[in-house]
Amino acid sequence: MALVTLSDIRAAADLIAPAAVRTPLLRFDDRLSLKPESLQPVGAFKIRGAYHALVRLSPEQRARGVVAYSSGNHAQAVAYAARLLDVPAVIVVPDDAPEVKVAATRRWGAEVELVPMARRESRAHELVAELGATLIPPFDHPDVIAGQGTVGLEVVEDLPDVAVVLVPISGGGLASGVGAAVKALRPGARVVGVEPELAADTAASLRAGELVRWPAAERARTGADGLRAEPSELTFAHLRAHVDDVLTVSEAEIGDAVRRLAREARLVVEPSGAVAVAAYLGRTDWPDRVVAVVSGGNVDPEAFKALL
Repeated sequence: MALVTLSDIRAAADLIAPAAVRTPLLRFDDRLSLKPESLQPVGAFKIRGAYHALVRLSPEQRARGVVAYSSGNHAQAVAYAARLLDVPAVIVVPDDAPEVKVAATRRWGAEVELVPMARRESRAHELVAELGATLIPPFDHPDVIAGQGTVGLEVVEDLPDVAVVLVPISGGGLASGVGAAVKALRPGARVVGVEPELAADTAASLRAGELVRWPAAERARTGADGLRAEPSELTFAHLRAHVDDVLTVSEAEIGDAVRRLAREARLVVEPSGAVAVAAYLGRTDWPDRVVAVVSGGNVDPEAFKALL
């Protein structure tokens, strides 16, 4: 299986420049810097992969439109990218997704279909067949992985001697791309994935050396709604090649990280976006020059209020 390369990621960086913000590294303490992808126009890193996938479509594919399925952040990213590129978009979203994410997806001009979580992918494939559209998956595509990899490219450019990069894992597109970039530019750095204990299928898979599937109902227990997906064969191949370890964090640790980020970093972060920081806060043996990717900030206001 061909893996995304550093040259793919550098090419993606050029293509996504009109749509994605180059987020800064923000100091959290003497060891940790934050990569706040919550500051992207759609509030999450997903704009990088979504825009890259859409901008590479042919004129004929753009005219027929795109379909995506998502827990919410990829939905917004595809909708936003489609609006920038004048591409019709239909997005399939779980019916329990936070309303703030659903409303934002509609606000960018996409048509939204709400379905049970277990039906979102199959319904997207049905729409592709019905409409003749192109599927833009949330992680299972080389163009998406290359776009997300620009996060890692920027981390090493801004902190060339980075020692550890902590990155959330769900479907694995972000960790795949970040791992590919970081390991190519800084082979001695450790890339560490982080996922909730209640959706720790990737940690189980890497221990087993093969994909271990958790039922959707089990993965849905975590309040980190953006981390309920599972890796594909493509992303798992990247994770095995580039990720050194996967840590898991509890729901309480995630909530504490959300609060710490709000009060100490002045960042509004959704639970899914806070897991990397939660992993950092859960240990004291980190080296200097750690970077945590804060992947998103699209949190329901009432949920954020309750967390605070």
